[in-house]
Amino acid sequence: MDILFVFALACLLTAAFVPVTIKIAERFGLIDNPSIRPHPAHVHTKITPRAGGLAIYVGIVVTSLLLLPLTKYLVGIVIGSTILLILGLIDDRVRTFNPYLRLCLLFLAAGAAVISGIGITYVNNPLIGFLQLGPPFNEQILRLDQIIIPINIFGSHNIVLFADIFAFLWIVTLTQVINWSKGVDGQMPSITLTSAVILGLLSLKLFLAGDPNQLNVGKLAFIVAGSSLGFLFFNWYPAKIQPGFSASTILAFLLAILSILSGAKLATALLVMAIPIIDFLYTFFRRIMQGRSPVWGDRGHLHHKLLALGWSPQRISLFYMATSFILGGISLFANAEGKFFALLSVTIVVLLFIVWINSFGDLSKRPGLDNGSKT
Repeated sequence: MDILFVFALACLLTAAFVPVTIKIAERFGLIDNPSIRPHPAHVHTKITPRAGGLAIYVGIVVTSLLLLPLTKYLVGIVIGSTILLILGLIDDRVRTFNPYLRLCLLFLAAGAAVISGIGITYVNNPLIGFLQLGPPFNEQILRLDQIIIPINIFGSHNIVLFADIFAFLWIVTLTQVINWSKGVDGQMPSITLTSAVILGLLSLKLFLAGDPNQLNVGKLAFIVAGSSLGFLFFNWYPAKIQPGFSASTILAFLLAILSILSGAKLATALLVMAIPIIDFLYTFFRRIMQGRSPVWGDRGHLHHKLLALGWSPQRISLFYMATSFILGGISLFANAEGKFFALLSVTIVVLLFIVWINSFGDLSKRPGLDNGSKT
């Protein structure tokens, strides 16, 4: 009952604040106007309010502060989310925000979470069952908390060197993955809704197995899911509001943290978000191979290719949602080795699909569709 309540409250708060956000966006020029804000990845032509992160921030932060205990983790989450909200609103207002400056501010938000104690102290070793490796890779669990550096800034705190570095990189990377996956109406909140539900179910599974700390993690996951759903009502094609940089980064930031807090189940997060992650990696290295900066956008993402094939925005969003649910369901019941092989199989299939689209997609292209999409 508590889970349903936090989900419903976050959903209602977010949905109720979206119309307010739209008015604020229109009042202060936080709008997406393709004629004055060109972007190589944008394919839409309609003027649409941005700043969707404001409604999501209200839904998540207010619900969390009301219904979750005020731990140091929650303080770090609120500080990091506030940084991302401010950064996103600036990005929505400024026509050309330097992506390298944006990345530096992402580092600051990730640092707030890591300083609060959110770290990846261990990972399960998926290779132990079929590869004969020497120490430390022949261990069932690979520990990252062996080097601890005590500091005394704003109180005593320990830097768990590799655990903190790994968590920092994980948060920043996943934030970028989701930010690159908001190309069509409804796509991004569909991914975050599904991912948050799967991570929430994982936490509840661990809670029922005897870990009492996972109940509040599960509640936070369903708060994120509820907020995603509340926003999806208005972002579904044709979108009344766009997420902007703030919405995608806040939701991704929280998904990265949830995957750490739910027993460092990074494999589950990798599997449930496999398609956007593979698309991110493919796009990142494709741009480098083409001699271009990986952080400057283009129209080579998977969702752009699917649009070119004639897929509607609704079909693309449902594709991401359905595949995430299927892969997430597998992750809930598979062991570490099973998740590894499932992720490897999905990676091969998706990469072959992307290569096929890039090589032969023009043969089945259906021109002239009004897709109403962006980024």
